[in-house]
Amino acid sequence: MSTGKINVQTENIFPIIKKFLYSDNEIFLRELVSNAVDATQKLKALSRLGEAGGDLGDLKIEVEVDKAAKTITIKDKGIGMTKDEVEKYITQIAFSGAEEFVNKYKDKVDKNVVIGHFGLGFYSAFMVAKKVEIYSLSYKPGSKAVRWECDGSPEYQIEEIGNRTQRGTNIILHIADDCEEYLEKNKIEGLLTKYCKFLPVEIKFGTRKDWKKPELKEGEKAEDLKDVEIEVDNIINNPTPAWTRKPSELKDEDYRNFYRELYPMQFEEPLFWIHLNVDYPFNLTGILYFPKLSNKLEMPKDRIQLYSNQVFVTDNVENIVPDFLTLLRGVIDSPDIPLNVSRSYLQADGNVKKISGHITKKVADKLEELFKKERKDFEGKWDDIKIFVQYGMISDEKFYEKAEKFALLKNTTGQYFTFEEFENKVKDLQTDKDKKLVYLYATNVQEQHVYIDAATNRGYEVLLMETMLDPHYINHLEGKLKNVSFVRVDSDTIDKLIKKDETNVSKLNEDQQKTLQPIIEEVVNKEQFSVVFENLSEKDAPMLITRPEFMRRMKDMNQLGGGGAMGFYGNMPDMYNLVVNSNHPLISRMLEEKDKAKQNAIAKQAADLALLSQGLLKGEQLTSFIKRSVELI
Repeated sequence: MSTGKINVQTENIFPIIKKFLYSDNEIFLRELVSNAVDATQKLKALSRLGEAGGDLGDLKIEVEVDKAAKTITIKDKGIGMTKDEVEKYITQIAFSGAEEFVNKYKDKVDKNVVIGHFGLGFYSAFMVAKKVEIYSLSYKPGSKAVRWECDGSPEYQIEEIGNRTQRGTNIILHIADDCEEYLEKNKIEGLLTKYCKFLPVEIKFGTRKDWKKPELKEGEKAEDLKDVEIEVDNIINNPTPAWTRKPSELKDEDYRNFYRELYPMQFEEPLFWIHLNVDYPFNLTGILYFPKLSNKLEMPKDRIQLYSNQVFVTDNVENIVPDFLTLLRGVIDSPDIPLNVSRSYLQADGNVKKISGHITKKVADKLEELFKKERKDFEGKWDDIKIFVQYGMISDEKFYEKAEKFALLKNTTGQYFTFEEFENKVKDLQTDKDKKLVYLYATNVQEQHVYIDAATNRGYEVLLMETMLDPHYINHLEGKLKNVSFVRVDSDTIDKLIKKDETNVSKLNEDQQKTLQPIIEEVVNKEQFSVVFENLSEKDAPMLITRPEFMRRMKDMNQLGGGGAMGFYGNMPDMYNLVVNSNHPLISRMLEEKDKAKQNAIAKQAADLALLSQGLLKGEQLTSFIKRSVELI
């Protein structure tokens, strides 16, 4: 047996590693199992090249927890290591990364720092272990087995042993007293499922039963005991997940089954999916699923999962894909995204930006393809993906350029139009006297029915814009579409929304309107309602409630978040116009009524009807209205 000392300038590097990375200590299992997979994959490659002879046999990786002995063992049957290779790869290369880590972070805390950035994958073991042993036998003919041990100090022990016959490497972690949670079966099984669920080599997980170890013969080691004493569970991973296979090999049901595998708690089927498969100018594979989205812009509970060579990295992909794509679900796998890097490093990485742009393009291309090939089906899905497309068009200029070809506008009768189609349909009738196109829209067909009815009676089209994102989307479109303004159908009287040269003549002169104004103001809250007279059609309602477009839109946008003017207007009380139709017979009757009580009752009833149509009549006022209406009947 020989001993050595690691060439670092710190008395003990492992407590420092543990201190700085405590919140991420669970990744030790990912790192060690990934190393085992790498060793196995290398053996397979050498075998294909004819450099590793003989039958490779069972290549499953085994993870074993022995609660009684307080150990976790990771076993592989990969290429293994000689004594010289252990010295090189364990005590030199990896520890040089450790020294760099210590020198850089010993005097400050940075929670974003993670081990892999410094090549410390193996030494993540010391985040949970007080001692680590390695037993390894190289695949090379004539190699001797080697044992390495370190207790977290700069000293280590290494020796060649003659009793190991199994090619590969066993790593035994002697778990520290403050990390005994990792000796629980459910804990380790959960970590394997999280990080190793799709690793390309089968992984067997089990726990060692409580049993009395037999006496060992001279030269034998406990780690060489046969596996018959291990309680083995099923294989915990899927080595060939759908995204690693060619799209031509997969049927729709395969994609749906994989979706259920990713999100077992999701009961709704995905609408459709995109299979990513790129090998130039970078490597990228994956499957992105379009789920049904609600009209509310909510953070997804089941996120896109990022993998690197089938190793789970994170489901926090905001810096890897554009924000709007985080509304999707699925998997992205790219070895060109470095493992274990801080957020700031991800943002600065050139490959990440290229990958992000390519994913955006692929998603846009897929949507355009669906629209062109199966428009009816696309229209059927539009309400479920609308908020995703809108978010993308607002936040990503390149996506907007592609999406304007397939983005749809829906009217209040359920018809769908592209931007170009809608413009051609309304340009003759909905162009005002200033030659500007006016797009009328409603946010609730039931609540705004009286205004929609007034518009459609004039032959106008009314769009339905009912999501929380629509106010922002409308603002964005007004900046993009030429000579177009969006106006909510209840923001003014219909003849003012689309101003034409012709106007109705009022039946009431200015003095008569001044006479009626205080009578009407008396029956509404003056601080909330401004009484205005308009020359409307006799067929229109006697009184209408309108809300100025600008104020209402600012308040709507503020609900989704926004500072500056939006925040200012968002905090202001709601203000409305009570529009009095000077041409309606009821208004003339009100003016002619000599009985002040009856005159007041007419004004109150007409105003309450207008409030009721907008859902603004509530509480005691609503009760009084109902009683009054019954009496009138």
